[in-house]
Amino acid sequence: MVLESIKHKILSLSSSMGEDLVRQVYEYQYNNCDTYRSFCKNLNRTPNKIKGINQIPYLPISAFKYYEVKSGEWQEDKVFTSSSTTGQLPSKHFVKDIDWYNAIAEKCFHHFYGDVSDYGFYALLPSYLERSGSSLIHMSDHFLNKSERGGFYLYNHEELLRNIQKDKSPKVLLGVSFALLDLAETFAERLENVIIMETGGMKGRKKEISRDELHRTLRNAFHQKFIHSEYGMTELMSQAYSGGDGIFFPPFTMQLDTVQLNDPLSKEDFGRSGILRIIDLGNIHTCSFIQTDDMGVMYPDGSFEVLGRVDHSEIRGCNLMVSDF
Repeated sequence: MVLESIKHKILSLSSSMGEDLVRQVYEYQYNNCDTYRSFCKNLNRTPNKIKGINQIPYLPISAFKYYEVKSGEWQEDKVFTSSSTTGQLPSKHFVKDIDWYNAIAEKCFHHFYGDVSDYGFYALLPSYLERSGSSLIHMSDHFLNKSERGGFYLYNHEELLRNIQKDKSPKVLLGVSFALLDLAETFAERLENVIIMETGGMKGRKKEISRDELHRTLRNAFHQKFIHSEYGMTELMSQAYSGGDGIFFPPFTMQLDTVQLNDPLSKEDFGRSGILRIIDLGNIHTCSFIQTDDMGVMYPDGSFEVLGRVDHSEIRGCNLMVSDF
């Protein structure tokens, strides 16, 4: 079966994805995802017109707000939803097989840090715990179940720090930015044998600050040489990680580039800011070719920085999706 063969290749990746695999995924999703096929047709980028993978279209990420993005007909195991402000539609990512999501998340983490089971996971994610459908909460819960060390914390900071200090084994403190800042302002102290990993986002709880300022505050408060970061989103299965300084590296299941802000079909040069586009092979059941609403900078070694959101991304999102469904 074509799908099972592709999935096996994805999970077996031990180096960067090749053009043949990317082409197979594109053709599979063109043939099986109504939303993506209509988008490709509107751009006149059908398989017979694609001469190289650089011509493959990237679906605007806002399609996950307005369409049921699925490759094939199936009943989902789970639906991940994004947080949204009043008046905005949340994105919905339909997950055909939650075991596939778990396997991809583990593969991404292993690429940078080793086996999930070697770490305890202490999740300080109040804004995510207070709503349903978060992919980050699911990933954290899966990692916790694998490691059997750690737990979820809302605002019980003293208990969190006490348990981190008692756990002498390697561990990850995974936190949303505003919660880590609250922790640093109230309970600054040296933390040993821990990876502090921020997931971004003030969620309206605090004044927005730069990643540099955030990391400097956390480094000073907890006596850390580096602050790590995780880059993921509702619409993606894979996660990229940063070991410090806000420079992210993608796992083998992800590949990124940037396109020009005023011409989203034209690639941007290395070192110049543009809109991030992502190939996420983990999205095999939905759409692997995603144009995000994030601004970023790409570097020749495949690493990237995230600079923030594109202004008016709600308006820009599906302006190329003139469809006839």
